[in-house]
Amino acid sequence: MKSLQEIFSFEQFDHLEWVSGQVVEGFITGMHRSPYHGFSVEFAEHRSYNEGDSTKHIDWKLYARTDKLFVKRYEEETNLRCMVVIDTSSSMLFPFNEKSKINKLNYSIYSAAALIYLLRKQRDAVGLTLFSNEIELKTQVKLSETHAKMLYAELNKCLNKNNNDFNKTTDAVGALHQIADSIQKRSLVILFSDMFSNDIDKLFAAIEHLRYNKHELILFHVTDKQQEEHLSYQNRPIKFVDMETGIAQKLNPNDIRKQYTENYQSFLKELRLKCGQYQVDLAEADINGDFRDVLIPFLVKRKGLY
Repeated sequence: MKSLQEIFSFEQFDHLEWVSGQVVEGFITGMHRSPYHGFSVEFAEHRSYNEGDSTKHIDWKLYARTDKLFVKRYEEETNLRCMVVIDTSSSMLFPFNEKSKINKLNYSIYSAAALIYLLRKQRDAVGLTLFSNEIELKTQVKLSETHAKMLYAELNKCLNKNNNDFNKTTDAVGALHQIADSIQKRSLVILFSDMFSNDIDKLFAAIEHLRYNKHELILFHVTDKQQEEHLSYQNRPIKFVDMETGIAQKLNPNDIRKQYTENYQSFLKELRLKCGQYQVDLAEADINGDFRDVLIPFLVKRKGLY
C-alpha cells in the first residue's frame, strides 16, 4: 500500500485519476478477500441455465426442489449518494516545506481522489465540496464519467494552487450548515479536516444538523502525528507561525512540550467523545501513514449502511 511520500515520488501531480486507480487497485490486490463482495450487488431474479454458462451462480437449492437448473442474476446497487468534503483552510498546508508537497491538504486531496475512484467502482454517485472561510466549490452528486473527470480536474486545481495560499481561515460551522441544507437526499458525507476550531461545540452543532437531516458522516481527522501530536522538533529555538492568522512566536519545543502534549491530548479526548455522542465515525488519518487508514474505514461504513 502506497504512502503519500511514495506517490509524490512518481511526480504525477496532474494525473490524480491514474494515481488514485493505482492506490485503490493496489489496496484491493493486497486484501485476502475482495472488499466489494456481498455489498456491491444484490439478487434480482432467476433464469434458466444455458449450456456454457458458468456454474458459479447455479441455485443448487432450487435445483434440489425442481430438478431443473437455474442461474441467479444480480443487479448492481446504485443508491449510495456520497459528498466528499475537504477543509482547504491554511492550517491544512501544514507542514509547509517549499521542497515538499507532503502536507495535510494534499493527503486529503489524494485520499478523496482514491475514494471517488472506489465509489465509482461501486456504482455510487459522488459529489465534492471544498471550503475554508466560505464554500469554494460545491458540485452535484452524480455517477457519470464526465462528472468524475470534472471532480478530478477540480482536485488537481486545488492541489496546484493552494500550496502557497496562507492566511485563509476556517468556517467549518457555516460550511457544514450549508451542506446540511443543500443535500436533499439521504447521503454519506465524508469530511477531511484537522478540526481546528475556535468553538468545538458550535462545530458539532453543525454536525448535528447533518445527522438531523438523516445523513451519515465519516470524519477523517487529518494530522501530522509526528509534529502535531508528539511535537517532534529539535531542541533549539524555533519560529512557530499560525498559518491562518500569520501570528508568529519563537519558542524552544522542550520548554512547552509537557503542557502542549497535555492540551493536545485533551483536544483529542474531547473530539472522540463528541464523535461518539453525535454518532460520527471518526478515523485518524496520519499523513505519514498510507491510504489504508482511509479506505478501510470507508468500506466498513459503506458495508454497514446495507
